[in-house]
Amino acid sequence: MPLESIEVRDTTLADVCWQARVDLAAAHRLCVMHGFHEGIFNHLTLRVPGSDDRYYQIPFGLHWSEVTASCFMEVGYDGTLRAGRGEIEQSCYCIHAPIHRDVPAAAAVFHTHMPYASALARLEDQHVLPIGQTELGTIMDIAYDDEYTGPAFDPAEGARLGRIVGDKGVLMMANHGPATVGRTVAEAYDRLYYLERAAQVQLYAMWTGRKLRHLPQPVVDATFRAYATQQPNYGGRPACEWHFDAMKRLLDKREPDYKE
Repeated sequence: MPLESIEVRDTTLADVCWQARVDLAAAHRLCVMHGFHEGIFNHLTLRVPGSDDRYYQIPFGLHWSEVTASCFMEVGYDGTLRAGRGEIEQSCYCIHAPIHRDVPAAAAVFHTHMPYASALARLEDQHVLPIGQTELGTIMDIAYDDEYTGPAFDPAEGARLGRIVGDKGVLMMANHGPATVGRTVAEAYDRLYYLERAAQVQLYAMWTGRKLRHLPQPVVDATFRAYATQQPNYGGRPACEWHFDAMKRLLDKREPDYKE
């Protein structure tokens, strides 16, 4: 292969990796902006582009408001530090590495204790209910784990959760909280954002104490088919990318250092 071709390929991959870091840093900052974070805890991770054995993770102890594109470590699926500096938070590795490894569509794995979805996960019935349009768009993509097993300090727990999430984009973990997966940062964050919105509206409706208006099953089925087959792409791009770009523009005005 000509040397020029190798250089072009490597430069392109470097650009892709840097953009991945920028997007992942943006997701951490947006979680702070939207109230999804829990200080230095919870985990947003992303497979390193061009690799099949490692993912990006922030060093333990870094507040999400401090995250920048250059801060990420590369952590191997075996738990070793491949690049960068810092401490590897154990539960992040134990949950995320097996999901990245075992679920093809899980390039991004986002786990937060965001308040409304986490509150829903603490109810005896943690299901998102078919009571509105946003809820329907979320319901069709949710898997449920109804067995809390304690803190995740063994990769076997991540493997178990990966089997449960399967081909879904959202995982609700009873007595714990939500996780989303996506082929991109934009997709995983979009799912996180709308899951929290659906949980918030459902809890508000439940708090009225009045009877909920469940949508009839034929309407639910028709909506599922429409979401599955008729989602428009604007300019050849899915809506989640437009949404994430819009949120990054807000960060560019408020906290442009996330790109550093």
